[in-house]
Amino acid sequence: MLNIISVVVGALTLSGHAIGRRVDRRQSSYADYINVTSPGAGPVGLHIQTQGGQRNATAPLFYGLMFEDISHSIDGGLYAEMIRNRAFQGSGVTLGVADGLIGNDILESENPIVPFGPVLDGWRPIGDARLSLDVLHPLSDALPTVLQMSVPFNATGEVGFLNEGWWGVDVRPQTYNASFYMLPNTARYTKNMTQVTVSLRSNLTDDVWISKTIPTGNLSTFDYTNFATQLENTASAPNSNNTFAVTFNAEELAGQTFYFSLLSLFPETYKGRANGMRKDLAQNLKDINPAYLRFPGGNNLEGYSIYRRWKWNETIGDLRERPGRVGDWGYYNTDGFGLLEYLEWTEDMDIERVLAVYSGFSLDIFGNNGTSWPEDRMQEVLQEALDELEYVTGNTDTKFGALRAQHGHPEPFTIDFVEIGNEDWFSDTYPYRFKIMYDGLKKAYPDVTFISTAYNENPKYNISIPAGNTWDTHHYEDPSYFLENFDFYDNWQERTNNPNVTVLLGEYSVFQIDTPDGFINFTDPLDRHIFYPRLISAIAEAVYALGGERNPNVVRMQSYAPTLQNFNNYQWTPNDIAFTANPDETVLSVSYYEQLLLAHFRGTQTLPVTNTKGDFNPLFWVATIDESLNAVYLKIVNAGNTTTPLTVEFDQPYQHMNGTILTSGDQNDFNFRNNQTAVMPKPLDMANSSTGSASNGSADFDWNVPAFSITVLQFSL
Repeated sequence: MLNIISVVVGALTLSGHAIGRRVDRRQSSYADYINVTSPGAGPVGLHIQTQGGQRNATAPLFYGLMFEDISHSIDGGLYAEMIRNRAFQGSGVTLGVADGLIGNDILESENPIVPFGPVLDGWRPIGDARLSLDVLHPLSDALPTVLQMSVPFNATGEVGFLNEGWWGVDVRPQTYNASFYMLPNTARYTKNMTQVTVSLRSNLTDDVWISKTIPTGNLSTFDYTNFATQLENTASAPNSNNTFAVTFNAEELAGQTFYFSLLSLFPETYKGRANGMRKDLAQNLKDINPAYLRFPGGNNLEGYSIYRRWKWNETIGDLRERPGRVGDWGYYNTDGFGLLEYLEWTEDMDIERVLAVYSGFSLDIFGNNGTSWPEDRMQEVLQEALDELEYVTGNTDTKFGALRAQHGHPEPFTIDFVEIGNEDWFSDTYPYRFKIMYDGLKKAYPDVTFISTAYNENPKYNISIPAGNTWDTHHYEDPSYFLENFDFYDNWQERTNNPNVTVLLGEYSVFQIDTPDGFINFTDPLDRHIFYPRLISAIAEAVYALGGERNPNVVRMQSYAPTLQNFNNYQWTPNDIAFTANPDETVLSVSYYEQLLLAHFRGTQTLPVTNTKGDFNPLFWVATIDESLNAVYLKIVNAGNTTTPLTVEFDQPYQHMNGTILTSGDQNDFNFRNNQTAVMPKPLDMANSSTGSASNGSADFDWNVPAFSITVLQFSL
């Protein structure tokens, strides 16, 4: 993600959190058109050669996913854990510009004494219970802070505590898995307790949707006792303003103190994985038809310091042994969704893995140019990456392959793509770091394609990317940028003297509307920023994607970014998908539907297309053929504000055709919580089209392409 400093400054804040702006209002900025479109360009004629001619194999991995924990896309998002602050690992801060200093500073902190330190956020007492934090009775070395509950002698009725979830708890018919660890204080324990009750309750009424009583018996005062149960719920709450409660009979606990940690509530997960993904959000991602997943970041790979980088070995194994870490987006990461969970995600969706490994550079809250590992110590970073790759790919007779097997996955994973760092052009040290990492990794894994995160972005150097490897380039721009760079990758390898170097468009999206100066302002000014992807955003992004599709020998992969945003707490806009605890409130953006539409119609070979009339802009196109279906896909984007007549000629007759279109009445239309389906793909109405008669072994098709539209036409030969 670009420009972390400006992005965080641009977020609204309340009580130490970056908070969501209103989602039920129109966006303030407005774009009449894309500045660089050609007005009055006239009709376009295309001749598509389906027999003979120069074809190229398409890029099979072209449309994919980029993922990191930003805007609570993992904790409080895709990771299905419903309990916020379940193990009291840490908290959030608000960053902003500090007077008299460069860069950012911590302006507010949930823990006012120790920034990012443990807090009771999300928890509230029930009845006469008294809640506090305790460090004398750690659950483990990794989870040293626990919840202390004391019940006074005069307590009556129900006592305990509740958790508010990640801004709510969704309650609907399904089976929930609840668990927690509990330890009595020896000096105060009277052994009177007989049971504990867990329940799902309304936060607005007295409704208890479901409860389950668990017998306790006498508890150990030396080791924590793990309690686990299932809640087979049949109720449907009218909203997600619900809580998870753990309660006791006050008479049984009067005068006693107990400790709790790793309190957990999981709904049914995607593919039924334990410790897995939220079903609805995972299915939204699967529906795009992605070909790969790039993980785990992103800036979040690098850390706010070298000590707080994403350490793969602290994200695996028993949850009790995962300490979590200060994330790069202002809040603490639990690392409950770690390396193995990412790998299982790719397994469950049957998609390629693009694994990013830490490369010896970390950001800093005081500025993007953070700390780099010295050249003479880079072997430590290399070894960390080699160990990680052994965990992923090693057989069970290797040290880390055996560890993976202990964690429940004896079969090794395959890795074909490894990215060395993330946006390392922020640093001046990538030339030596990339060389050391590349040489060492390539020696151990000669068949892997390695991805450089820099090429010529830093004015002080260019990275010489070895042939057969890849450059990851990121772009958060205005619409005109993407139209102007439609042909950027035409002959790119020859033009830049990068023989057999390919490109990953690893992160891109329209960030703001066109402006006279073309300056991209990352402080999100209301008069130019795009908070939710609009039709005009998807139009520009689709043009850029087609520019990649028509150059499959160069551009091998591309992914929109960021992917997920929790409406309640976020650090970046726009995003592909926005959500709350309530799956019914998820908003699939116009950009989401653009990616879905283009990704679902991927031919196996490109087809030669000759423009017999007109030229690119405002129409942009690419044609491919699916050899297994004998179907031609013609993808057409009209980036202009007027209808454009189109004639398509084929060198052989086609049997029938259909189409899908993404458009709307206004180029600034977008999907939001009050209208989630404002802009989405629809079957093409062919009322304004005609099919010419086939003659001399050819056929033609005439159609008026609507303004501001993305269309896929399918011709069955």
